[in-house]
Amino acid sequence: MAAIDIPALAARLAASSGIAAKADIGTVAAGLSLAGQPVAVGDDCAALPDGDGFLLFAIEGFINEFVAADPWFAGWCGVMVNISDVAAMGGRPVAVVDAVWANGEAGATPVLEGLRAAARAYGVPIVGGHTNIRTDRGQLSVAILGRAKKLLTSFDAKPGNLLIAAIDHRGRYREPFNNWEAATDAPPARLRGDLEILPEIAEAGLAFAAKDISQGGIPGTAIMLAECSGVGIEIDVSAIPVPDGVVLDRWLATFPSFGYLISTSAENAEAVLQKFTARSIVAAVIGTVTAGSEVAINADGNRAVIRDHAETPLLRLGRREDAA
Repeated sequence: MAAIDIPALAARLAASSGIAAKADIGTVAAGLSLAGQPVAVGDDCAALPDGDGFLLFAIEGFINEFVAADPWFAGWCGVMVNISDVAAMGGRPVAVVDAVWANGEAGATPVLEGLRAAARAYGVPIVGGHTNIRTDRGQLSVAILGRAKKLLTSFDAKPGNLLIAAIDHRGRYREPFNNWEAATDAPPARLRGDLEILPEIAEAGLAFAAKDISQGGIPGTAIMLAECSGVGIEIDVSAIPVPDGVVLDRWLATFPSFGYLISTSAENAEAVLQKFTARSIVAAVIGTVTAGSEVAINADGNRAVIRDHAETPLLRLGRREDAA
């Protein structure tokens, strides 16, 4: 592998649109006065205590250009990414609802077909929603309900933990976007089995913190995890497995169809890795959780900070101390 220009790479990551877009979460949350609520805000799902476990509640909305360019896949993603959010918290999906806006029945059809195909593949029912097919712009949002026995959260990464990235490499880019698609042609039984890994990790107590790798890629997701947990993260970019034919820069900006960051103790790291590798999902230790607030990348003795969330918060959210 050629030497990595760490300062230049860090500068590109710090300026990336995928990471910058996450700041909108904090802006909207501030407008709703969500910080410090009894139910933590800033995680992949809202976790609502329910009996001996938790109900998980989440929603995803999609960029208009994405819905227009690839409506079938947008529909598929409406189900898939919500299920990933539930899994990231150690949960299992229960059901989804959708809101579809389209220009006539013909405009809605491919989105609905994608939604239906994903619901069948993952075995998660669509139980209702909202429809408007008398508009000139296609839009899509999908909400999900799930349930967890034990939680993985964004708030429980601890200094001294190892950071694991687990990503399904059995895919390809869905051009022209940085979406790594490894699900639409996968056997449904495999998809459903893979989604059991995170709940198994949570229920076995092998980890307490995890996050779904989203639009900000590995570094953006690491920043959100670090800020929510009040820690720093050091990422060794040379330790990140990259699929054949893919350059590191693009991989770091990629939104994978199955991809998670897990923070776990050194003694449990091997057991966590084995959970993924046993199902042919590429998993590796890519960094460490540290005290402080810097999220940095390093390789070959060179280091550069992507973001110091104490100086420049991204989400401006956290868990209320008396709700911990």
